[in-house]
Amino acid sequence: MPPFLAYDDKGSRSTTATPLLLIHGHPFDRTMWRPQLTAFAAGRRVIAPDLRGYGASPVTPGSTPLSRFAADLEDLLDALGVPACVVAGLSMGGQIAMECYDRLGPARVRGLVLADTFPAPETPEGRRARNAMADRLLREGMRGYADEVLAKMVAPDADPAVRAHVHRMMTATDPEGAAAALRGRAERPDYRPLLTRVTVPALVVVGADDEYTPVSDAEAMHALLPDAALRVIDRSAHMPNLERPAQFNRALGEFLARVDQAP
Repeated sequence: MPPFLAYDDKGSRSTTATPLLLIHGHPFDRTMWRPQLTAFAAGRRVIAPDLRGYGASPVTPGSTPLSRFAADLEDLLDALGVPACVVAGLSMGGQIAMECYDRLGPARVRGLVLADTFPAPETPEGRRARNAMADRLLREGMRGYADEVLAKMVAPDADPAVRAHVHRMMTATDPEGAAAALRGRAERPDYRPLLTRVTVPALVVVGADDEYTPVSDAEAMHALLPDAALRVIDRSAHMPNLERPAQFNRALGEFLARVDQAP
């Protein structure tokens, strides 16, 4: 049975290096990981899917909980014959990465990369705001939202090509898929107790100027994890992997090397 999700699957399958699964955020698609695919597929297998409702993957109207995204990723790993990997996610993708660890455990998740994300559950106010935004996207489409949030997604001095790429991903997203994710994310659980039980190495990465998930959130998340490193990427906001790919890749590369050397 072919995989449900659209995906890129790059790099060698014969190398002993741990495969890497990259989970994009909202409202983006797998092309946000191009700098990482280019950098890391030379030495390991790298898989970057479009989540349900995003990019070229099928759209499911209604509500898509984070557990559904994680189940889709488990199915993809099974279909591709990947027994274990490092799971890396940014923003909503980081919360899905936490859900993947809860679902798959350390036997399949050998390392956890949490970029520009946070583990706390939604507040009542935040739940109302996400559902209201879902209604708006269904009513108006993505462009107005994309125009409004672009300045918070990337830092003011970001490369214009990066700014255009981020805006293009947002406007290309299907409003039904984005709305379903917002409704599901509004009901997410509290991942903080889970993080205290993580037994694999973890890397917390954050843009120094991220307003959505500020450095203080990353520091608090780092403190919960038993075995974690924290890297702050200067001159970047919510998309440091695109804004400052050299610095982001250096931090990720060091972490992957450590996971590869683990027993």
